[in-house]
Amino acid sequence: MADAGALEARVVLDPAEAAALWRIREDGAGLAGRSLATPAYSGWEDSAVPPEHLGAWLRDFDGLLQQFGLDGVPYGHFGDGCVHVRIDFPLVHGAASIEEGRGVFRGFMEAAAATLATYGGSLSGEHGDGRVRSELLSTMYDAEAIRLFGEVKAICDPLGVLNPGNIADPAPLDADLRTSLPRVREPLPLLRFTHDGGSMGDAVHRCTGVGKCVVGGGAGTGTGVMCPSYAATRDEKDSTRGRARVLQEAMNGDLVQGVADPAVHEALDLCLACKGCANDCPTGIDMATYKSEVLHQTYAGKRRPRSHYVLGKLPMWARLTTPVAGLANASLKAGPIAKVARAVAGVDQRRSLPQFAARTLRRSARADGAAGRLGSVEQPDVWVWADSFTNHFLPASGLAAVHFLESQGLTVRVIDERACCGLTWVTTGQLDTARRIAGRTAATLAPYVASGVPVVGIEPSCTATLRSDLEELSDAPEAAAVAAGVRTFGELVAGLVADGRVTLPDLTGTHVVAQPHCHQASILGWEADERLLKAAGASVTRVGGCCGLAGNFGVEQGHYEVSVAVAETQLLPAVRAAYERDPDTVVLADGMSCKIQLDDLADVPALHLAELLASRV
Repeated sequence: MADAGALEARVVLDPAEAAALWRIREDGAGLAGRSLATPAYSGWEDSAVPPEHLGAWLRDFDGLLQQFGLDGVPYGHFGDGCVHVRIDFPLVHGAASIEEGRGVFRGFMEAAAATLATYGGSLSGEHGDGRVRSELLSTMYDAEAIRLFGEVKAICDPLGVLNPGNIADPAPLDADLRTSLPRVREPLPLLRFTHDGGSMGDAVHRCTGVGKCVVGGGAGTGTGVMCPSYAATRDEKDSTRGRARVLQEAMNGDLVQGVADPAVHEALDLCLACKGCANDCPTGIDMATYKSEVLHQTYAGKRRPRSHYVLGKLPMWARLTTPVAGLANASLKAGPIAKVARAVAGVDQRRSLPQFAARTLRRSARADGAAGRLGSVEQPDVWVWADSFTNHFLPASGLAAVHFLESQGLTVRVIDERACCGLTWVTTGQLDTARRIAGRTAATLAPYVASGVPVVGIEPSCTATLRSDLEELSDAPEAAAVAAGVRTFGELVAGLVADGRVTLPDLTGTHVVAQPHCHQASILGWEADERLLKAAGASVTRVGGCCGLAGNFGVEQGHYEVSVAVAETQLLPAVRAAYERDPDTVVLADGMSCKIQLDDLADVPALHLAELLASRV
């Protein structure tokens, strides 16, 4: 450390902290591009000096950044003297003119190259010199070396057709510089794009091509989610990066029809809207949000695909069907009727149709004396939010949550008011309706959150919609309060255990294979659930990726094969292997989509965490 001129150092021994630091290093290029107030770019990318000069070079480099009014976040292989960095050159923001931005870029590059040469350093410590640095090679090599480069080039490429403008015949370093050209096709979005100043163009340009979506945990391994469709097809166009590139072309005007261009819809067709990239991509790409906005702009006021009218409005149809749920279920089990129903709904004929609950969660809670409204009952210890999926399709999960918490001596009440998050309208791009529904729900739930009593969501996708999409749809204070205030069942129980108010059942000897819902893994986090299971004595295998159903995606016509292929990347092999080892394995899947996928493809019953805990009390 002293040889490199380092002023301070710390040895990290904790494995969890080490893993977090390694992830920062692995995601460095993406994080460096979004860690400043304005976008940061490559160009001066990976210079290197002899390690003994690293400290002095970094201090000189920092001085150069200040001199040119720039900023950057350096990282890299410091033991080898290699420094990666992305710099906020004023190519879009901060330049009074295009030429000023170009001048700052050239001035910094020339000054940095000259300073680097005094340390005997290399312009490119890891990557190639490329077009942007070839002009600067004369700072590293003398005239004789440059002449020899040219002779070798002429011998190997007498016609000059291979990589023109590089190394031997360098083009100006700013010849291909993209500066602040207006985005002629950027539409006015309905969603707020809160992390990008309201600009969909800035949002899609977050992608810098680092490609985590196509390698490592992003390719169907580990506990990451991104990018499930690429993991299934291995086609670049089905990756987060591929989709982002097409959207960038739509925003820049390269695609004549903008976001309505067929190329955009082809790229987005196999996006599961899993939100995996929102968490796993180091640049913070959120393709699910972009897809919703694109669908909204494309179909606003126009005829939509059939599935949008049925699957996209599923909570509404479920509410209307509730009085005749038994008759509807019986009808949908009849072969000819079911076939027609699938065709009308745009559902693949190989898919099962969801069964409506004979008695909704709210109605069951009323019968048990466990329902109530704020002000009409004594303040409980916990409020349970009856989302549309739990209320109309899987009330057993909500009742299990009530029963488990009541077994611990807590008073629990199911909120006896209709409050849909609008998820299905969001995923199908029916954003005007989604905004109205979400606004009503925020107004309904805000007083419960403000009461100080924990409000818990049961269905992960609906809870995640409140946590993330609600504030994208509405800037109302109630939306922010609800987004911050609603908890998952795992988070609630973990807090109660820490406070000594809940005792976990003994799960010693229980092997759990868990498929966290992709929205939970990406938006809410599944760590609390995992800690609970392990604290109760269970052995836990956490499945990464996505189940492949992903709400309306996996049931729509044209998506079945990809949906199955996604399930085969991680989920189904993990379940088969677990049952082979232990036939009594418990398969845990809180999400309705994950349950349906397991039932359809593997005939495997899956439990919600609340159902598992309640069954062992």
